[in-house]
Amino acid sequence: MKHLLSFLIPVFALFALRANAQDASPKPVKWQFSAEKKSDQEYVLHLKGAVEKGWQLFSTTMGNDDPNTRVVLDSSVKATITGITENGKLENRKEPLFDNLEIKYFENEVELVAAVKATGPVSKLSGTITYMVLKGEDAVPEETTFEVPTGEPAAAKAGADTTTAGAAVKGGVADDDASNKSLWWIFIASFGGGFIALITPCVFSMIPITVSFFTKRSQTRAQGIKNAFTYSLSIIVIYTLLGFLITKIFGASALNSLASNGIANMIFFVIFLLFGFSFLGAFEISLPSSWANVSDSKAGMSSMVGIFFMALTLAIVSFSCTGPILGNLLVLAAKGGNSGPLVGMFGFSLALAIPFSLFALFPSLLNKIGKSGGWLNAVKVTLGFLELALALKFLSNVDMAYHWNLLDREIFLALWIAIFALLTLYLVGKLKLSHDSDVPFLTVTRLCFAIAAFTFTVYMVPGMWGAPLKGISGFLPHEGSQDFNLNKSLVNIQAALESGESGGTGGGNNANTVKPKKLVDVLHSEIPGVEHVFFDYEEALAAAKVANKPLMIDFTGHTCVNCRKFEKSVLSNPAVMKILRNDFIVASLYTDEKTKLSDEERYESKTSGLNVKDVGLKNQDIQITKFNRNSQPYYIPVDLEGNALLNIGYGYDPKENVDAFVKYLEDAKAEFAKRHAK
Repeated sequence: MKHLLSFLIPVFALFALRANAQDASPKPVKWQFSAEKKSDQEYVLHLKGAVEKGWQLFSTTMGNDDPNTRVVLDSSVKATITGITENGKLENRKEPLFDNLEIKYFENEVELVAAVKATGPVSKLSGTITYMVLKGEDAVPEETTFEVPTGEPAAAKAGADTTTAGAAVKGGVADDDASNKSLWWIFIASFGGGFIALITPCVFSMIPITVSFFTKRSQTRAQGIKNAFTYSLSIIVIYTLLGFLITKIFGASALNSLASNGIANMIFFVIFLLFGFSFLGAFEISLPSSWANVSDSKAGMSSMVGIFFMALTLAIVSFSCTGPILGNLLVLAAKGGNSGPLVGMFGFSLALAIPFSLFALFPSLLNKIGKSGGWLNAVKVTLGFLELALALKFLSNVDMAYHWNLLDREIFLALWIAIFALLTLYLVGKLKLSHDSDVPFLTVTRLCFAIAAFTFTVYMVPGMWGAPLKGISGFLPHEGSQDFNLNKSLVNIQAALESGESGGTGGGNNANTVKPKKLVDVLHSEIPGVEHVFFDYEEALAAAKVANKPLMIDFTGHTCVNCRKFEKSVLSNPAVMKILRNDFIVASLYTDEKTKLSDEERYESKTSGLNVKDVGLKNQDIQITKFNRNSQPYYIPVDLEGNALLNIGYGYDPKENVDAFVKYLEDAKAEFAKRHAK
């Protein structure tokens, strides 16, 4: 075990590959929007795009069925686009990725000028630009919303991100500040993780030794402070460089691609399990001693280079304590696209470096910090219990994706309840491991942590009988895996009472209701209150035609944390359940479902060029091709021809705004009634 991480280090970077909710990468095209008024009924909309180097933006003149750029005004704007003029250097060539389709595209920059015809004066123009960008073999669909006044030019937020699953959506329109909030959250969480790493034995014990070394070897106090600051800066550079390398090696698209990959998640499970048992004292994990010896020998240099190698020695020696924390943070940082690992590692290293500079400025504080000892070991053991709990989540991801049925919801909860109950006993001194010291009395801090662990344990117990547990719903296996679910039974009874025997489409049993047949033996619905949920797009669309009702497509995933949270917080609301059950046919299309397609069903995607060989890839291709999106959850209502009823779908809403989603459903119903009025 001593040199285990010499093999696991490259693998450990793969923690960054797990992004449960989806890509929040910076846009390859930065847009600016403005509008001008020609008359009360004529307007001109300007869309200026700055294309990042290496990317190619497809033209609006490509065919409707081909990858192209589209500009659509919101339905609330009483106006239509009568034509679009492109200003820029238009290129064309045959692209092997799309079966040698002749593509038209722009590089570097382009301006789209849209002529707009209105029925009367309008104060603003709002809508969505959806577009396809290409770089090598990476074909990425993107979209950006805009809203500009018509009286004078106004720049929109350039590069606003509307494709992230974590974007706040208001009435179906994504919040442009979501990506910035995501990066801020990554920084704050990573900064907090850095402070947690400080109180681990490997790092905490190094603070007084290192600071004393600098202050004693320096001829003046100013020089000691300078050396300590250099040391702190070196820590930041080392860890931020790690984030940079992860970004360059894996890239934003790769960070997302292994979210449900069985091999990757099993690797995560094994690594977290090893670190968990290591923290509990089963064995010691460390980097090869030769690495530390080499860097330590360089630390003897008197130059700035020597100080840098001292910081590198700290990073290597403390890895057995900081490694698991970094792994968790890289999982979170993956949600920030290209910038996420950089921001995350900067936040982590900044927190780690602050004490060294602080104590160099005020050496007297060294006498006031706690002595290393039993309490540090308690922190390490507590982290060990948490690592075991997180390891089960990765195993659950594989279990759900491949339908092993090893970790049903109640088994998963039973294991978590046992882990946190044992943690409670440990914190109150009733459970002692071989390397623990005696706990003569409980400190207030330790008691508070014990209360928190026990409260969480009690909170999970009702979940054994099907309680939603909204606070942790995103981490649990789907409710369909639970053998006895009292909550689901009550929901079904309520649905039957409300809709009656001749009730609604989604859950009723009327003559126009077609029951799903495909994939029902392997998939379970997570849409509350809807009895008959389809898992195949074509079958669901056919059922919608029979029932003459709109089809609500739910693009979801087994490992999608935000999907489970939205289902428990919004879709479980009685008003939402009633509308979906009575007024829609519902289809849940899992984009990470591993069920293989038959040889006749397999095909090569014209959009991505991928070989579509399983159900998940097929559903991904449907979402990308028809709706220019690749994020989950994503709810989009369509008519009987499969065309979107509204201009934009509804993504994950962290504000859990039920009223906004109800309005979105009502707008879809109204539009459906217009298109299919008899």
